[in-house]
Amino acid sequence: MNEMDYRQLAADVVKIARGRGADEAECTISEGDEFSVTIRMREIETLKEAGARGAGVRVLLGQRPGSSYTSDLTPDGLARMVDSAIELARLTTDDPFAGLPEEAELGSAPGELDLYSDDVAALASDVRIRMARDCEEAAFAVDPRIVNSEGASFSSSVSQRAFANSRGFASAYRTSSCGLNTVPVAREGDSMERDYWYTAARRAALLETPEHVGRIAAERALRRLNPRKIATERLPVVFEPRTAGSLIGSIFEAVSGDAIYRKASFLTGKLGQRIAAACLTLIDDATMPGLLGASPFDDEGVPSRRTVVIDRGVLSSYLLNTYTARKLGLKTTGNAARGLTGNAGVGHGNLYLGQGELSPGEILGSVRRGLLVTELMGSGVNIVTGDYSRGAAGLWIEDGKPVFAVSEVTISGNLGEMLDGIESVGSDLEFRGSISAPTLLIREMTVSGR
Repeated sequence: MNEMDYRQLAADVVKIARGRGADEAECTISEGDEFSVTIRMREIETLKEAGARGAGVRVLLGQRPGSSYTSDLTPDGLARMVDSAIELARLTTDDPFAGLPEEAELGSAPGELDLYSDDVAALASDVRIRMARDCEEAAFAVDPRIVNSEGASFSSSVSQRAFANSRGFASAYRTSSCGLNTVPVAREGDSMERDYWYTAARRAALLETPEHVGRIAAERALRRLNPRKIATERLPVVFEPRTAGSLIGSIFEAVSGDAIYRKASFLTGKLGQRIAAACLTLIDDATMPGLLGASPFDDEGVPSRRTVVIDRGVLSSYLLNTYTARKLGLKTTGNAARGLTGNAGVGHGNLYLGQGELSPGEILGSVRRGLLVTELMGSGVNIVTGDYSRGAAGLWIEDGKPVFAVSEVTISGNLGEMLDGIESVGSDLEFRGSISAPTLLIREMTVSGR
């Protein structure tokens, strides 16, 4: 079935639900094909091709919600799904904030978002396998100290998604994506270290070459050899883009409407206040063509948009779906996210930090003694209090230059203090996923070593 067929089918499910007594209804239908292969030590370790499709419906009896889903898209299967959702709604209690977006809030973002490319589906299986194989081989070729591999993988997907509701919205779109990564292992004497690199895009033609991915991954593994332990002290900490993105993920949790209305975020009640250094601007934008976080509308049929979350240090917006917006007396920001069924949660589009003016080299050059964090481990972030403590590995900075590898350390602080203590934002912003950040320098954190 094509996009038009699925859009009509979603609208038909909504009509069935209304005809069977639902006051409001919304339906999501998705279909997709996935491919993945992993090469390890030059041999195929895993190979998977899979397809799936399904439908989900959410109904409201007054303000009592019920939902159900099915993979049976026959008329009988869809009717059973609707009946199940209505039966569940009869068992729930009224929720005064439940409901669909207002009609005036519905629609799609204007313009072409370039979410789908035929070149992903057109890639032959042997080409995809060869790309993974070439990627691992390129890592081995960099240096004889690359002695092992945790594998190289190529993955791809093509899908379509349709959504309709009882307030007149019905639309659909197609997406494609693909990615390539490898994890080489370096050894020198008794020291053995791993690292990785990856590339991902909507179009196969936009992927970095297997040779480039393999080389960068190998170089990153090699620079981690023979790590040293360091003493515990307060130091400047530099987050490279990959680890800075993890930090942005924690900020997303703190500005999500779910956490805000539950008062489970250290940013609750701080809208309009300065919460970060003036050099920091955080933007969520699901309308950036061709990027992995783009979509024409959210999972409630509200147009995608650009939202400035932190504007030069000031918290200017939370990220909200319809439910959390009503709980907070605000308007949705078009950030509803869900699978096939159930109540919508809050998601993000392309969430990124606006880039600064300094190159990574200039940022490192400003640090006399400190730590460049290249990997984070664990999940020691308390969004309620902002307390932050994570295992880390990286490179010791001396007189503005990385001089040796560091491992088995913990970096800790408080997210509020960390945001306020951002001294520099790099100029090296790249969109490798739906969360992106350039290099960041935080004035001081506790680095706990031996």
